Amino acid sequence: MTTKLIKEENRQLWLAAIKPPMYSVAVIPITVGTAIAFAQTHIFNSQIFFTFLGAAILIIAWLNLSNDVFDSDTGIDINKAHSVVNLTGNRDLVFWLSNLSLFLGILGIITICWWQKDWTVIGIVILCCMLGYSYQGPPFRLGYLGLGEIICFFAFGPGAVSAAYYSQAQSFSLSALITSSIIGVSTSIILFCSHFHQVEDDLAAGKRSPIVRLGTARGVTVLNWLTGSIYAVTLILVVLNYLSWLTLLIFASLPLAYQLSNHVKQYHDQPNKVNNCKFIAVNLHFFSGLLLSLGLFLSVFITR
Repeated sequence: MTTKLIKEENRQLWLAAIKPPMYSVAVIPITVGTAIAFAQTHIFNSQIFFTFLGAAILIIAWLNLSNDVFDSDTGIDINKAHSVVNLTGNRDLVFWLSNLSLFLGILGIITICWWQKDWTVIGIVILCCMLGYSYQGPPFRLGYLGLGEIICFFAFGPGAVSAAYYSQAQSFSLSALITSSIIGVSTSIILFCSHFHQVEDDLAAGKRSPIVRLGTARGVTVLNWLTGSIYAVTLILVVLNYLSWLTLLIFASLPLAYQLSNHVKQYHDQPNKVNNCKFIAVNLHFFSGLLLSLGLFLSVFITR
């Protein structure tokens, strides 16, 4: 019985370390960028879409694994049982696995560029990777200065969405760039929520996260404004005719937004209870992005 419990505990720790839900931050920007391209040009290349999706997932694997490595170097993860480095006890192995993931992900993007005889997308993706590295990677470690959410916004918003759009349309779009801000904000909310339960560890490691700077109570107010902006920006873009009225489907994700805000408001100063809020934020990010994409795809058929 004891052995079974230990195995179950280890399985839970590995699932927490691998973070399967977090890979939605790869899926959603690519899906939304592709959906905008389809809505505007009626072009959809499934081969490019799925190749880009696979490459994005591998790049996120690099980001997650390398962040564990860099966090182990600073000691901020010393109490984090579900760190991949702590679970394996082999920092170097995790480091090289992360580099392999990055290499394979970049190879996928290069393949897309080779098909198209256009190297623009790889340039955008490399820029996004550089931003991702600057978050935790030495000597930058900009996340320790509280700049992680800003990096997230640009890397997963304008960066990833524009790259996905270009991979389909081989052109840029002001509409896609503006719409990408919705995904940038919803991605940044995930990172923002991950700080509520680790204020003490962040302070001990000298990490000035937004929640360390603001305090958890004011963090709740900021979270409410960020969450509300997802729907406000969508509505404004529909009114200004940048988006089809069908993208208002995103409002069907409002219950998740309410659940997130209410949960954090209630438990913001209780680490053991607020620590799952980032997973509610992941659900909000995934379903709001999926509904936005669905509205964009449907607009091609319904508005014809």
